[in-house]
Amino acid sequence: MTRTIIESATKTTIMGFDQPFTVIGERINPTGRKILNAELENGDFSRVEADALAQVAAGATVLDINSGAVFSNKMAEDVRYADNNFVEPELMRQLVETVQAVTDCPLCIDSSVPGALEAGLEAAKGRPLLNSVTGEEERLEQVLPLVKKYNVPVVAISNDDTGISEDPEVRFAVAKKIVERAADFGIPAHDIVVDPLVMPVGAMGTAGLQVFELNRRLRNELGVNTTCGASNISFGLPNRHGINNAFLPMAMATGMTSAIMNPVAIPLGPKKFAEKRAEIEAKGIIIPADMDDETICQIFNLGSTKPRAGKEMEAIRAANFLTNNDEGGAEWIKFNSADAGAAGAAGGRRGGRRRRSA
Repeated sequence: MTRTIIESATKTTIMGFDQPFTVIGERINPTGRKILNAELENGDFSRVEADALAQVAAGATVLDINSGAVFSNKMAEDVRYADNNFVEPELMRQLVETVQAVTDCPLCIDSSVPGALEAGLEAAKGRPLLNSVTGEEERLEQVLPLVKKYNVPVVAISNDDTGISEDPEVRFAVAKKIVERAADFGIPAHDIVVDPLVMPVGAMGTAGLQVFELNRRLRNELGVNTTCGASNISFGLPNRHGINNAFLPMAMATGMTSAIMNPVAIPLGPKKFAEKRAEIEAKGIIIPADMDDETICQIFNLGSTKPRAGKEMEAIRAANFLTNNDEGGAEWIKFNSADAGAAGAAGGRRGGRRRRSA
């Protein structure tokens, strides 16, 4: 049975077809996060610490650390900051050290810059996952030697020098090529985690079917574990959680063993909470002055003022139970206990009216 081992100094995550689904938390990534990017440029890593802790609390068993920041202000003062090969290695080292100081969760070192990948590998304790290699010749020659040197598993993305193909046969062929090239370096298939590339179903109606078939072939023909950017499937659609919640268990049933995703439901901020409270009171509902914000959120189904597990985590835990990767349903019961609800398990028991028997 294929087993991919990812380790910190004290914890081990096992990725495999007979193992609970591996959730790789994606939040430590400045790409598209202007506030985080600005904080990192100013040397402020407090949000990184908070994101690391929140993701682990929500159920992430691996934390992805991406160093793709753009330091525009420093760039104006020093042209070297325009080069990611200059910025990312040191930033990656700082990010890894920061996260390891607050949690012992295994890590995934994520960058397009080879120097940043190696800096992360040097700073990381244990056996991190490397993210990533593609089928592009230059990338293969840059990354596979690092995988071999540090004896770590690697994410293999199914695109090559021709780009990303919409043809699943081409994407499978690229994955097979990477597995074979890795073998030339002495890297076993169980250390290759293939990303078959999830397309948005809103743009390609067969996107889900393609991934399910690719999962089966990657499991049955190549014997490799798999991952994906889980939210890609619902890009541009309304109620993205609804699509994600259906997609993840279906992908798991066809062989997908992990996903890079946000396990945390973003909390309701003060401004949005005030708006929601005003809407409730405008309907003539009197809210006691001494009622705390979190209780109001629970009573009126507004979410939470605190970070908590997102809806996708409920679907994943249910699927783990249904595929017999949660012995006795222990994790499912724990997730849905009253204590878990208070600590942040979305989908746990909530206040509400029960339908009476006739």
